[in-house]
Amino acid sequence: MNIVTLLPFIVLIGAMFLMTRSAKKKQQAAAQMRNEMQPGTGVRTIGGMYATVKEIGDETVLLEVAPGVHAVYAKNAIGAVLEDSEYNRIVHGDEEESDSDTVVPDDASSLTEAADAEGTKKDADAPKADLTKKSDAAEAGTEGQKDGKADGETDAK
Repeated sequence: MNIVTLLPFIVLIGAMFLMTRSAKKKQQAAAQMRNEMQPGTGVRTIGGMYATVKEIGDETVLLEVAPGVHAVYAKNAIGAVLEDSEYNRIVHGDEEESDSDTVVPDDASSLTEAADAEGTKKDADAPKADLTKKSDAAEAGTEGQKDGKADGETDAK
C-alpha cells in the first residue's frame, strides 16, 4: 500500500486520540472539583441553581437551596464549586471590596464641567461661527424668490 492512501486514516486516528484525551482531562478536572466540595461551600448545579452544600455522600449531595429547604442531588449534577466571595456576590448581592478608591463617572460631564465653567466667560464674548456654505445660502435665497413661493408651497388648492 502507498503512504498517500494511509495518510487520511492516520490523521483521523490522531484527531480522535486528541479529542478523547481532552475530554478525559475535562472529566478528571470535574471529578476533582466535586471531590473537593466541603459542607458549607456554595455550588452551582448544571441547571443553574445556586445552593449551599450541607452533606456529602458517596454519589449524592444534600444541598440547601433556600433557608430550611433541602434537596438531594447527584454529585454529577454539580456544575461548579464557587468561592465564598463569588457565591455571596451572586446569591446575596454583596459588593466586592475594591482595592482602590477611584470613582469612575458614568459619563464625561464631570470631566468637562470645570472647563465649561472657565470657558463660559470666553464663549459669551466670542461671535458664533457660521457653518453654512455661502453658495448654498445664496441659492436658497434666490430660489424662494424666483416664483414668489417659499419652500413647500404649491399652486394646488
